Amino acid sequence: MAYLLSYMRRFLPALLLPALLLLVPCSGWAAAGGTIVVGGDHNYPPYEFIDKDGHPAGFNVDLTRAIAEVMGMTVEIRLGRWEEMRRALQTGEVDILQGMVQADVRAKDYEFSPPHSIINQSVFARRGTKPVRDLNDLKGKDVLVQNGGMMHDYLLEKNIGARIFPVDTHVDALRQLAAGKHDYALVGNLPGLYLSREFGLSNIVPVGRLFAGQPYAYAVKRGNDQILSQFSEGLTILKNTGRYEKIHDKWLGALEPSPVSWRKIVTYAAITALPLLLLLSAIGYINRTLKKEIAHRTREMQLQQQQLIQADKMASLGILVSGIAHEINNPTGLLLYNLPVLKKIFRSAEEHLEERFRQEGDFMIGGLRYSQFREDIPLLIDEMQDGATRIKRIVEDLKDFARKDTSEMDQSVLLNDVVRAALRLVDNSIRKTTGNVVTNLADGLPAVRGNAQRIEQVVVNLILNACQALPDPSKGIVLTTGYDPERKEVLLLVRDEGVGIPKEDLSRIADPFFTTKRETGGTGLGLSVSASIIKEHEGTMIFESRPGEGTTVRVALPALQGA
Repeated sequence: MAYLLSYMRRFLPALLLPALLLLVPCSGWAAAGGTIVVGGDHNYPPYEFIDKDGHPAGFNVDLTRAIAEVMGMTVEIRLGRWEEMRRALQTGEVDILQGMVQADVRAKDYEFSPPHSIINQSVFARRGTKPVRDLNDLKGKDVLVQNGGMMHDYLLEKNIGARIFPVDTHVDALRQLAAGKHDYALVGNLPGLYLSREFGLSNIVPVGRLFAGQPYAYAVKRGNDQILSQFSEGLTILKNTGRYEKIHDKWLGALEPSPVSWRKIVTYAAITALPLLLLLSAIGYINRTLKKEIAHRTREMQLQQQQLIQADKMASLGILVSGIAHEINNPTGLLLYNLPVLKKIFRSAEEHLEERFRQEGDFMIGGLRYSQFREDIPLLIDEMQDGATRIKRIVEDLKDFARKDTSEMDQSVLLNDVVRAALRLVDNSIRKTTGNVVTNLADGLPAVRGNAQRIEQVVVNLILNACQALPDPSKGIVLTTGYDPERKEVLLLVRDEGVGIPKEDLSRIADPFFTTKRETGGTGLGLSVSASIIKEHEGTMIFESRPGEGTTVRVALPALQGA
């Protein structure tokens, strides 16, 4: 007896181990630590497909990866032709299919998890085709189906008399149908709509839905229930944690029609039952619209009033300038007449004064020694004459600027002359602002047709704006003229090194009464008037600016024909 027990202890483990191995299913080893191969259709969007980068994508793919994560499994997803994937499941090359329609015709070969989706099958046809009410309407017709798909299996089982044309994918069926081949395509409703939109197959539409929603689930070869139970458990976890809903909404939410909730039904009923509420809402809307319109009209009237006031101010300023210019011109004319006479008298007396200097040596005259007097007096007379000449020129420019414009737009204007006149007019403002003004006036510019006075007004406004934009005297202004032969335009560029214009203000810079210098007396009319003048001359004025880097104004005027 002791010998028998010893024998059993030695050889029983060796005898039991093979028996235990026979009891463990092969799939159990994959689930325990190996890689589970998950198969699917390579062209069944939005459920499963190969994306443009060659990677598996779609609702089924994301769902499989999420289940593998929560269950601690390692999976390999393989997508290919559907009939090949079904064959691979039977041969054991694939452990589980991540999406298959569950039906009685497949029950003898497959086991299914709880459904993760509902598939509706539809009949697609070219526009204008008579609707299909039931399967009998397909009798004698050419029907496209996916090879090995649910509808292929179903039509073979029912044998309704349709001529069946299997193709590899849903998109193949829809493309052939759109190209005029065969009569119908029997495919999944959602994939059919998705692919029709994706590939622009606008001439095909659903003409009948022959099946109610069919369960769409994970499927394994019958007998391989251990892997199936793991995927079923993972699917339950995803649904309970809300993660399933996120994946569903990502791929299917925008395509599936959203159901009408009871809350919406009650809301619509309440609106229908209370027409008075609609009437009151309409009255309220009209009231608000009228208030907005009144406020808008009020702002327009205020703006027009401000424009009239400003126009009156400008007219008064013109009259005032004309009067002052006349009064200044009278004494200036006397200076310009008398200073040459005075210089001539000095030259006449200079000979006698020199003779006395030679005889007596240096002597006092008018509080100065003659040696200094003879050097300084001619210079003083010349400076006074130059100053008087400059006063006369500035007054003339000011009179031209303030004179009421009654001339037609028929003058031949040289832009360089206008720029020089504008610089003389605002010379005092420039001197107070900066000592760094550069002019690059191109030679031989053609003339432009228009009004010299009004163009000068534009240049003056642009120079003054540039001066006001400079943060300190070290910054400068550059005025450049040129010619664009392609567009036949004469150009003026006024560039400053100022503070620049914010992006949000750049589009409004030429609007009437828009100004960023209101606190320093700005009216916001200068650039608006300038833009109007350039438009009258059939030209353009463009602003380019960056805050902190300055502003460039580009004025383009059409060259005079033949100039």
